[in-house]
Amino acid sequence: MCSASKAVENSVTAAFSLPPLNSFFSNMTPKLRWLLPALISFLSIALPAKADTLTSWHFDARENQLNLTTDSGVQPEVKLIANPTRLVIDLPGIVLEYPETPQSYNSAIQQIRVGQFDTGTTRLVVQLTPGYKLDPQKVRVIRESSTRWSFQLPDPEQIAGNEFFQPTAITRIEQKPGQVPLTVSSATPRNYAADLEMRTGSEMSAIKPQIESAIEQYRSLSAGMFFLDLDTGNYLDIKGDRVFPAASTIKLPILIAFYQDVDAGKVSLDETLVMKSDLVASGSGTMQDRPNGTRFSIRETVDKMITISDNTATNMIIERLGGIAKLNERFRSWGLTDTRIRNWLGDFQGTNTTSSVDMVKLLAMLSRDKLVSESSREQALELLRHTTTRTLLPSGLGPGAVIADKTGDIGFVVGDAGIIDMPNGKRYLAAIFVKRPYNDPIVRDFVRRISRIVYNYLDQPAAKVPDNLR
Repeated sequence: MCSASKAVENSVTAAFSLPPLNSFFSNMTPKLRWLLPALISFLSIALPAKADTLTSWHFDARENQLNLTTDSGVQPEVKLIANPTRLVIDLPGIVLEYPETPQSYNSAIQQIRVGQFDTGTTRLVVQLTPGYKLDPQKVRVIRESSTRWSFQLPDPEQIAGNEFFQPTAITRIEQKPGQVPLTVSSATPRNYAADLEMRTGSEMSAIKPQIESAIEQYRSLSAGMFFLDLDTGNYLDIKGDRVFPAASTIKLPILIAFYQDVDAGKVSLDETLVMKSDLVASGSGTMQDRPNGTRFSIRETVDKMITISDNTATNMIIERLGGIAKLNERFRSWGLTDTRIRNWLGDFQGTNTTSSVDMVKLLAMLSRDKLVSESSREQALELLRHTTTRTLLPSGLGPGAVIADKTGDIGFVVGDAGIIDMPNGKRYLAAIFVKRPYNDPIVRDFVRRISRIVYNYLDQPAAKVPDNLR
């Protein structure tokens, strides 16, 4: 190896060396995996409160493709380094708040490391097994939007003899055809009402100063939210397209998929499911305490999935619906661009993702019978009206309001998405996700305040909708 190449190799190794994530996680007990985000949250206190972050990343081993999403626009810097072969992806201006669960890789992809290269740069390293290389001319960097990037790897090739290649910068960037950037400037707001086949609405600009004041006051929190008035199409969008760990809000699209299959005759409400050991999950729920082989009616299983957010029940429903890949295909067919299951429940590292816009879009389709029959819609809403956690969006509503919602909480992130029916006859949709210091209860005050601001605005006499116009 030439001295220049060796210098590059040594500097990269010294600047960013992380233990293999597969080994790290595989040696952890389930309890430690659950507690890991608390440690990460504690260690990340020194990071800037408002820094832009790597929201999610995922490596699809079948497609040899790495996908990532960031809070704000980023221009990745990509290069190949030899001995062993590594694809290095730097994200300037992006910080890492917490690790993701490592994926399973093929024999040629040894590991993926993710870490903080310096105070302002997150680095991802895709390391090949020794003896393999990538053709730099075939590595594709695909820009889906300024916040979403994909890195398509060619099939790894075996290195012949003493073959060596110089570090290579990869600068060619492809724009994914047909993609509309998800980050839209305030000067040209996106018409979400038109996306949902509703009357054209406008932004709820009157309450934005109050919302922004609350965000400024709770500086330890980082939020994304989207509210939509179903009657007028008016909306409030504060980083609504920001991707967050979904936590248990992922159970909401699973619920809709379940009732779709009921409508299609693929699932019978009279079925019985058997709890298998590989589906038992820790965290929320009571089914985990029952013996393996216990039989549950499918009605009871889906009820527990929603009302008490039972993780084991969720895994049983996922399996009954055909598995994770099938559900992800369904979500994409609905137009949900941010909602994806990557791991079975409980997903304590937050690899399953969604956004406030996705949740509201799903709820809008549910409300307007776009996905399920009227009967199935009412059954789904009845379950959502009886969820046991009422400390987030419900806490900010006025007397007489009824909410059908699903919350999520994995310590460092909470979320809530629901349909609110007001005494004045108005119906609106709400979704909010908030990153916080681990288990900090202040997030409840923040969400309550946001919920109350929106509710009071829509509860004004002028906002009442006559019965003949509903």
